Amino acid sequence: MIESKQDTVDLPRRSPHTFHIPVMGTGFSIDTPLKVARYGISSVISLVDDTLIEQMRKFHCAKSGEPYQEISNNDEDARARRITAYLDLLGTLVSRQVTALRAAPFQAGSDITRYFELLPDCTEKNAYLEMMATTDEQSKLVKQDKLRQMIAPGSIDVNIMTKLDRAVYKNGEKLPIEFNDGMAALRGFAKSSISASMVFSAGLNQHLYTYAASFPDFFPNATLAPRKKITLKVSDFRSALVQGKFLAKRGLWVSEFRIESGLNCGGHAFATKGYLMGPIMEEFKQKRQELIETLHEMYNAARAGMKLPPLEKPLEVRITAQGGIGTFEEDQMLLNYYEINATGWGTPFLLVPEVTNVDDQLLSDLSSSTENEVYLSDSSPLNVLFWNLRTSGSEKARRARIAAGKPGSACPKGHLSFNTEFTKTPVCLASRLYQQFKLEDLRKKFLSQEENIKQEENVTVKSCICHELGGGARLKNHIDTDSTPAVCPGPNIAYFSKITSLEEMINHIYGRANLLANPERVHMFIQELKLYIEHLRKEAEEISHGLATKTPKYFLEFKENLLEGIQYYRSLAKQIVDEKRERFLTDLSILQKQLELIELSGQPVPVKNV
Repeated sequence: MIESKQDTVDLPRRSPHTFHIPVMGTGFSIDTPLKVARYGISSVISLVDDTLIEQMRKFHCAKSGEPYQEISNNDEDARARRITAYLDLLGTLVSRQVTALRAAPFQAGSDITRYFELLPDCTEKNAYLEMMATTDEQSKLVKQDKLRQMIAPGSIDVNIMTKLDRAVYKNGEKLPIEFNDGMAALRGFAKSSISASMVFSAGLNQHLYTYAASFPDFFPNATLAPRKKITLKVSDFRSALVQGKFLAKRGLWVSEFRIESGLNCGGHAFATKGYLMGPIMEEFKQKRQELIETLHEMYNAARAGMKLPPLEKPLEVRITAQGGIGTFEEDQMLLNYYEINATGWGTPFLLVPEVTNVDDQLLSDLSSSTENEVYLSDSSPLNVLFWNLRTSGSEKARRARIAAGKPGSACPKGHLSFNTEFTKTPVCLASRLYQQFKLEDLRKKFLSQEENIKQEENVTVKSCICHELGGGARLKNHIDTDSTPAVCPGPNIAYFSKITSLEEMINHIYGRANLLANPERVHMFIQELKLYIEHLRKEAEEISHGLATKTPKYFLEFKENLLEGIQYYRSLAKQIVDEKRERFLTDLSILQKQLELIELSGQPVPVKNV
């Protein structure tokens, strides 16, 4: 990996691992730090479901012998306090694990041996191999002591999807904005004892970002390293710059910009206007220093307004990327050609039981899933595209409720309650209450049978994801054996079928093994392009049916951006490994022809030279 040459302040030792495990659902990675952090691997947990968080705190307190005192729904500031208590517990347990690991003997099967065996090629790994080859016992012990000092745990990072900032009501009255879901989650993280990153995803939330500035841990301490860092998950350079400026003006530094594919990722999919991942990363590569300097200037101006001294050098800015990475060659191209600092590997880890919370049935369904069974759906109550598995327990339960004449979920948690079409207090589009009201309303409109069926499907397709995405964790840990789990894998899952170990998956990431079930898997950039063309094709069908909600100009720009992306990829092909380059170029030609056949306005779309 080519490290950035930016002139920034120094930070404490970081693990040499070049990947992280992104947030997955509300429950799949809820306790992943307990399973991987001691080995230097960072991971991200969701802060959506504080009920599940409290259940997992109780579970891990019992498992570890830590005292547990319930924080009930009725307690003051329960959501924030639950999150603080859980993160503090994780911090305590991981710290205990790392202390034990550092003291462990260097022998087969020990945690310290596993730590170094899992590392990629790096200074620490070379030092370990040198120690193992040393025959003099005294020298060996000296080298082992140095290795113990090199150990750096992974981070216990957390995620807030900024759109999930539901207002909270008590006795029918709306509570102050500080008790909104997102605000309370941020407060819970800010008050915890861990030093980690807050990953904000889904765009700018002004109230939430401004609120972060009220917590001292987000500001540099005496060592110029904030205890709480900010990571922005972004879809393009402009989004990074706009959000980074907003935070910098409030004295908040963005420590990491995490580029995520718009469609080729798990969970919610936020399609860009045809901007593809390769060109987006190219722009970050070319403008990285400009971004840092711009934010540093605004950051120091904000510090001056706070009567704080300026920082001579910018704080560190990392650029990372995730979404559809599936091979060592793809990973290396992102690290070396685009000069990013790390990559995110999420979906494949759903098949690693020691890392993620996937119950046995769901594990079986995922390992045997095909491209047709993993699909972009309209299941999310947020009306955002959502990756889904047709065979999941959640989907089976949803269809069963419809067949029984009782569509909709009981909505046990309501974190996605934003609709007030029929009620004064917001409700969720997946709830039984909303769907009953909506279906009754449709029946009054005397629609044709065909149109009525379509409209009803649009209503009943919504799933209870805020609760059911935690079903795997509840089933696996015997918290609720009646759970019907939802799952949101990216399309990459169709190319991984082996239920595997942490060692095997890391060896795959670092090119020491190959876990791909289908050697015909296309390149990650090709896969994303295919998804965007299919997305445009579906939107074009809406044009022909008079259902399009966007302007003709939007669609033309979308198509033009895709064509420009294809031209860019042709120039990039020399970065593709030799034996796969011809296939890459062939796939580009096929997809370009498919794209050109999509008619939007009857006018040709110009392609700019790249």
